[in-house]
Amino acid sequence: MLRPALASLLTSAVAVSGAVLVGTHAPAEVDGEPASARTVRAADAESVLAISIDGMSVAAVRRLGRAQLPNLHRFMRAGASTTNARTEHEMTVTLPNHTGMVTGRRIDAATGGHGVTWNDERLVPATVQAAAGHDVASVFTVVDQAGGSTALFAAKTKFTLWERSWPDAIDQVVIDQDNGALVDRLVADLDEDRDFRFLHLSLPDNAGHAHGWMSRPYLRAVRQADALVGRVVGAVGSDPVRKAGTTIILTSDHGGHGPRHDDARLFDNYRIVFMARGAAVDRGVDLYEINPTHRDPGTRRTGYGARRQPVRNGMVANLALDLLDLPAVPGSELDADMDLRLTAP
Repeated sequence: MLRPALASLLTSAVAVSGAVLVGTHAPAEVDGEPASARTVRAADAESVLAISIDGMSVAAVRRLGRAQLPNLHRFMRAGASTTNARTEHEMTVTLPNHTGMVTGRRIDAATGGHGVTWNDERLVPATVQAAAGHDVASVFTVVDQAGGSTALFAAKTKFTLWERSWPDAIDQVVIDQDNGALVDRLVADLDEDRDFRFLHLSLPDNAGHAHGWMSRPYLRAVRQADALVGRVVGAVGSDPVRKAGTTIILTSDHGGHGPRHDDARLFDNYRIVFMARGAAVDRGVDLYEINPTHRDPGTRRTGYGARRQPVRNGMVANLALDLLDLPAVPGSELDADMDLRLTAP
């Protein structure tokens, strides 16, 4: 598998309701060469962990503050962040935005997007490729082709779409609707040599749909998600070597307003957080301040045609690959024109 030198300081899943699904795949050869025989350049991170907190609104992060969300606020102080990032422009729903996170593409297939416009467990189209009408690569496939290892930990069964789409590129798949048990599995997996992990937490979204965004149950769910993030960050930091070699990216797929989040024109829906921390990340910096090629959009939704794009959740894939010193996802648009710095120029 891919094991870049640390530098610069730095079972097939089947969708079933309420089930725990686990899948494993053997690592593939790369260009006919065993992964262990490959040499790689030094990278900013030996491993990247991407965390998405489903439905976490910026309004909740600000209202609860440091006292009630100590881990998220500590995360921001320890790294680079913004509370004014953007979702995909077309839709503010879970599966389309998460698929954008791992492919670096917009949603609309007609303009080069990934084509995943649904947000349920349908089996037709069966894959992202079928939705787009052509091959669609992902962060998982790029890491796999470089001889690396990846894993997916998700709290919703609809994420089996990704395993069907990239079956040989995701070495470990765990889907468990119990967020605490899911984090247990991820923490146990930290002892494995993985280059990229994706963790999806669902608690705020579940509470928002059941009780409304900014309701007391919703705010409680955000606090619970904060505690889970604290567990993950603590587990990464419990080993000095692992801490030094790991960068963590944290964002969300959408916010929410009232009992819903599907109106992509609402500020509460399209405004999200985007954070990163690790040895390759400056401490306590604003992402817009250190990225002059990106523009803080204020309250604007901002389309893809803007010359200076806002920070978007769709930048997760290529940011992770850049940290691992790997090329951008083939076919992604969120690379050269939308790259993201984590350190000051």
